[in-house]
Amino acid sequence: MNIYQKRLAKLRQLMAADNIDYYIVPTEDYHSSEYVGAYFKCREYVSGFTGSAGTLVVGMNDAGLWTDGRYFIQAEAELEGSTITLFKSNEPGVPTIKQFLQNARKDADSPLTIGYDGRTVSYNFGSGLREALADSTFIIDKDLVDDIWEDRPTFPNAPIWLMTDEQAGKSRTDKLADLRSKIGAPILISTLDDIAWLYNYRGDDILYTPVALAYTLVSQDEAILYISPDAVSEEIAAQLEADGVTLKPYLDIYEDITKFAKIQIDKASINEALTELIAEPVFKVNPTLMAKAVKNPTEIANERIAHLKDGIAFTKAICWLKKLAEDGAHRELTELDVSAKILELRAEQEDFISLSFESIVATGSHGAIIHYDPTPETNVNLGDGFLLMDTGAQYLQGTTDVTRTIIMGQASELEKTCYTAVLRGNLNLGAAIFPKGTTGNNLDVLARSPLWEMGLDFNHGTGHGVGYLLNVHEGPNAIRKTGIGTPWVEGMITSNEPGVYMEDRFGIRLENLILCHKLPEEYEGGQFYDFETLTLVPFDRDAIMANMMSPVELDILNEYHARVYEELSPYMTEEECQWLYEATAPIYYE
Repeated sequence: MNIYQKRLAKLRQLMAADNIDYYIVPTEDYHSSEYVGAYFKCREYVSGFTGSAGTLVVGMNDAGLWTDGRYFIQAEAELEGSTITLFKSNEPGVPTIKQFLQNARKDADSPLTIGYDGRTVSYNFGSGLREALADSTFIIDKDLVDDIWEDRPTFPNAPIWLMTDEQAGKSRTDKLADLRSKIGAPILISTLDDIAWLYNYRGDDILYTPVALAYTLVSQDEAILYISPDAVSEEIAAQLEADGVTLKPYLDIYEDITKFAKIQIDKASINEALTELIAEPVFKVNPTLMAKAVKNPTEIANERIAHLKDGIAFTKAICWLKKLAEDGAHRELTELDVSAKILELRAEQEDFISLSFESIVATGSHGAIIHYDPTPETNVNLGDGFLLMDTGAQYLQGTTDVTRTIIMGQASELEKTCYTAVLRGNLNLGAAIFPKGTTGNNLDVLARSPLWEMGLDFNHGTGHGVGYLLNVHEGPNAIRKTGIGTPWVEGMITSNEPGVYMEDRFGIRLENLILCHKLPEEYEGGQFYDFETLTLVPFDRDAIMANMMSPVELDILNEYHARVYEELSPYMTEEECQWLYEATAPIYYE
């Protein structure tokens, strides 16, 4: 019996004491955050699965882990020996959690009792389960993992710091005024990045994500920020209060919320425990979601600075790797060595704060694990072939996210063919011109079609929104195959990251961040938009098969490389500059 089997057994003992048939352990904290602090990693503690997305469902005689296509390979490896079954979400024939529990209800002699900590489950998820299992009993006030988690990390309450109006581009008083103009009833916001954005502060409660655990309740005449008193200095408290913001302890929200008859909430992110306390909830999307996604001129100008700094650091890392590969010295390096070098070079940049997520550095077959993070247990030496590096940073000027896959040593014709197809998708999406009302779903085909022509595809979204010194993943803008999507608006920053993954062989992903622009020209078809590529890192010329590319695609690539050289070369050493000149030289048909 391994450690995770033992933890499941302890959990089942507690379930039996409360007559719970199935206990649900999600990934989220009390705020539906994508990434969470160590205190909230209950699902990881019980199952051993370390991915950023997934839900564990534990029955008295069975257990399942649901996660998406980014983590299929990783989850299979990490769940081995745990007795937990992997359910590959959105794959044909795989039941959803709701369907799984419905099937369990059909097999049972009586209605089920389902338990979870309602503070970690969104209203949308919880209400969907209640509707599907109407005759079941729900116990939503049980944090059973807390009872079995020895030496659980402490509850986070790191200090916050304030951004100046010059850094934020808009004062918190103006943001509050805009928010009040869009609401009727008082609004409760629980998403941490929206709150940090609204009040122009940043925190350190979640690794790589500069937010603080907090809630806010805003009405026409009051703005209350619920946050740990230890997180706010006297000076910061005075500044917030001078701007009309009242401070209260973090958990006071659970009592205060009962004093209001009607409160506006976003059911996609508010937790079920809070929702149950509201007499008359008004369900609407938080107005801060779109306001935060549309970057103002100050934020855009700063993001360009952040991407220049990041381009300098990451390009220096690629140059270092390529030089080592010339005589095979790269084979002496491990994945963690490369990750450390990238961090070292970023830390040399002025105003560097931290990474924006755990760096993905994957050699060979590890590259096929879409969100592989090297650990001491999985770390290996670099081999010949592809090295995939997906990494990003937080600077005072903004958030970055970039992926490059490079050849170390030699690559096969298949690898180069796949690389070129991924590159073509990235270039074509980045060069798109489209009318008002277009969504990311409409543009997704531009990134995938070169792969579809080869009978290939990738099992993740093509793009996600990116915050301004905030979450590396933010909505509502995204690029994916399914769903309706949100129309593009000038000022949105989104990733452009097609890829291809061949299990046990290699993985390729190429990612730039792109900024939506409104074209100044007038067209008969109305208003049109295009993208500016913010990322400044060369692609790998050694992996490109020019005869697969159209003249237009080669022009796009050559223009991009010319810009990369022009902007980065002043910051390179003489040796790096010579390498960069060759790495960005124009490519023509062979």
